Amino acid sequence: MKAEFTAIIEPAPEGGFWAYCPEVPGANGQGDTIEEAKTSLRDAITLILEDRKADALRGLPDDAIQEPLLVG
Repeated sequence: MKAEFTAIIEPAPEGGFWAYCPEVPGANGQGDTIEEAKTSLRDAITLILEDRKADALRGLPDDAIQEPLLVG
């Protein structure tokens, strides 16, 4: 799955950087460099979306239709 999200990156008071994504509440990252913070945030977004999908699909009836849907 590919999608585009917004990464907000700020210097952390203790050094390094914090990152968060306003489109995915709870997705946060951190790192010593901006690239490390972005990688950490990317991993957090992936984990959150995978978990939300698994949770949503749990218990679906056998006759439910699942199809890919492209947006944007």
